[in-house]
Amino acid sequence: MNNYLFTSESVSEGHPDKVADQISDAILDEFLAHDPQSKVACETLVTTGQVVVAGEVKSNAYIDLMDVTRRVINEIGYNRSELKFDGNACGVFSALHEQSVDINRGVERAIEEEQGAGDQGMMFGYACNETPNYMPLPLDLSHMLLRELSAIRRESIDMTYLRPDAKSQVTVEYSPEGKPVRIHTIVISTQHDEFIPADNAASQDEADMMMLEKIRDDVKTILLPRVVSKLPESVQQLFDDKLILHVNPTGKFVIGGPHGDTGLTGRKIIVDTYGGRGAHGGGAFSGKDPSKVDRSAAYAARHIAKNLVAAGVADEALVQVAYAIGVAEPVSLYVNTRNTAKVNMSDAEISQRVKELFDMRPNAIEKRLKLRNPIYQETAAFGHVGREPMTVKKTFTSKYEPEKTLEVELFTWEKLDKTEDIKRAFGL
Repeated sequence: MNNYLFTSESVSEGHPDKVADQISDAILDEFLAHDPQSKVACETLVTTGQVVVAGEVKSNAYIDLMDVTRRVINEIGYNRSELKFDGNACGVFSALHEQSVDINRGVERAIEEEQGAGDQGMMFGYACNETPNYMPLPLDLSHMLLRELSAIRRESIDMTYLRPDAKSQVTVEYSPEGKPVRIHTIVISTQHDEFIPADNAASQDEADMMMLEKIRDDVKTILLPRVVSKLPESVQQLFDDKLILHVNPTGKFVIGGPHGDTGLTGRKIIVDTYGGRGAHGGGAFSGKDPSKVDRSAAYAARHIAKNLVAAGVADEALVQVAYAIGVAEPVSLYVNTRNTAKVNMSDAEISQRVKELFDMRPNAIEKRLKLRNPIYQETAAFGHVGREPMTVKKTFTSKYEPEKTLEVELFTWEKLDKTEDIKRAFGL
């Protein structure tokens, strides 16, 4: 049997689709900070010099949408006119309106535990044991490369020509048994200033080539060593001198961000989840409050999958849950261990045991994972899963509402707080 290759990609916080995601989730956070029972479905479009925010809201809070939008764009790094997308100068058009009473009727109940699902559909959660955070290695490395590239850009010491837009892609070689053998290919495409202009000594083509050589050298000697140094030794050993490295393979990448490509909320759902390794139900996350099971049930399914693998039930777990709109109980829940189960049970039997352990009604998920808090802007870049749970203080200021400082838990669905319960239930 031969080895095989598997590839995943990531995009930076300055990618136009991610700019849209972050604006949508920042608006959601602002509503939840001032009214935790807010119902929000917020979509954002970004293009040259323009932001359009549309969607449905039911809330007792009133927010300064324009201020929130401009703050997010500036924080990302689009704060200069030469980028053709500037948080201080872009137009912001709002088309938010009241939530449909028909949808709301299906969700809200007199008894909160009977809260119905905000939509029909199926959601997936996935985990595997090939990385410490139970994520697929190609996606985990893709995210790490861009987080480090962003850190370098913000430090403004090395690679000072960097602009916010970037993409990465990592190909890992696996053994026939599905174990990572080596890092096969890395692709980095990063937006940059025109830091070597054409002059009398060099043509435009020559200047472009000089810029490309400098960026490639910096990726090889600055970015990659910083990333590799932060990896477990077992992953560091997967890098060798046969690594194929592509840096800005199209050449110059000065025009980028929303000026180079229109961005929309919800267009990076595979980047947001498992890089193609786990399944995806098709529903986007950003801009949606937790009554939308597209988001909350996907987080809950990841929580289950991660705790199952961490508890030793299987090396790999794909959890599917599905709902009917307006109905609290899921129509189905299934765990697929992909023939890696370590317990003497079928996947159907494992699924039944999981159903008994985890209440998957929407209201129960919201409470278990503390989802009615302003915790979502942080999810909108570098993946919604595989992140580090933490407690932070966030302050929300608005000319329409009193200032609020809240202590919130981020990425609660990544906590390994159910492993002991699972071990007892499965006799481990």
